[in-house]
Amino acid sequence: MFGFSKGRIFVFLLATVIMADITYLLVQRAHNTVRIQQDAAYDQVPDVAVVQPKPAPPTLSMTLPGTLSAWYEAPIYAQVSGYVKMWYRDYGAVVKKGDLLAEINTPRLDAEYAQAQADLKVAQAKYDLATITATRWRAMGQSQAVSGQSVSVQNANEQSAKAELEATEHKVAQYQAMVHFKSIEAPFDGVVIARNINVGDYVGAGSGSMNANGTASELFTVADTHAMRLFVSVPETFSSILKSGLVAKVTVPQFPNTVFDAKFLTIAKGFDPNTRTVITEFSIDNMGQKLWPGSFASVTLTAPAEKGVYTIPTGALVFQEHGMQVATVDTQQITHYRNITVGRMSDAYTEVSAGLSSDDRIINNPPADLMEGGKVRTVEPAKGYLSTPNAAAAENGDDDE
Repeated sequence: MFGFSKGRIFVFLLATVIMADITYLLVQRAHNTVRIQQDAAYDQVPDVAVVQPKPAPPTLSMTLPGTLSAWYEAPIYAQVSGYVKMWYRDYGAVVKKGDLLAEINTPRLDAEYAQAQADLKVAQAKYDLATITATRWRAMGQSQAVSGQSVSVQNANEQSAKAELEATEHKVAQYQAMVHFKSIEAPFDGVVIARNINVGDYVGAGSGSMNANGTASELFTVADTHAMRLFVSVPETFSSILKSGLVAKVTVPQFPNTVFDAKFLTIAKGFDPNTRTVITEFSIDNMGQKLWPGSFASVTLTAPAEKGVYTIPTGALVFQEHGMQVATVDTQQITHYRNITVGRMSDAYTEVSAGLSSDDRIINNPPADLMEGGKVRTVEPAKGYLSTPNAAAAENGDDDE
């Protein structure tokens, strides 16, 4: 009897354990089902980081590279062929208009000029003879001593001799002009910034000084540097600030602590399709002759910015068939897409001129599958790389090793 009761107790305990285990599994399964449903419901709402539009700075400033050029700059080439007899102005020489820079020996030109002068004397003698002969024949023609045809022939001979005389005079004048080019003169007041000849060098007409390789260069370069021209390639997005009255601040490497004022002069009014920039010209007073042609310049442009313009991260922009948009979040955490008008764009920030207010909450880097009216959950974005001390040290170039 005792043994039978002991067996029943064992069976009862075993059944109890089995029932408890089954109950635990069912409860655990139900709990997991609820948890999965909760997680799925949570995951259906995306986490997003929101930003608010910031007013654009009151002024627009940018620094661009530029090139300085002389107000006038003239490369001077030879107009006659020959050999350099002597040069009289070296690099850096201050010259006045008409000052003699160099002289060229031109034996061939001199001989041709002498020949032209001799031809002029011959033509003058022929014309004088033709004039005397024609005068006599016209006198005899009045007395009917000779035929009218003979008089006409002598008149024609006189006119022909006159035409030959005039042609010879023009030839002499041509050589006289060429002889004048034997003297190389300064075209205007300025400074000699290049001298590419030496005594004995051969120079060709219109081609400058010939070197050993057969290539040509100018004899001299004279620059008027009382004022300088500054050329800057300005990006298309900033061209709206280029107008009369704009003053740029300019520094050059040789005077890093000196700032020069450059006044807006003109603009090309056409963009380079390769760089999307426009050539802009400024003028700089250079009465002290501190600035030199060819210098590199760092040009800072500052102008008042448009009012009512906001800046947002470029990553917040959404490109859709409706145009440029941003995704905003209302107080109920519901998404709404809004059309905007963008202005200047950069890698980090974009200007928005219409479509936003300072109170709007904009989703930064919105998910691609985010729909209009979708619910979102706003979270604080994680700190970026540069916000850590080590990153800041790396950014500054520090190294603890």
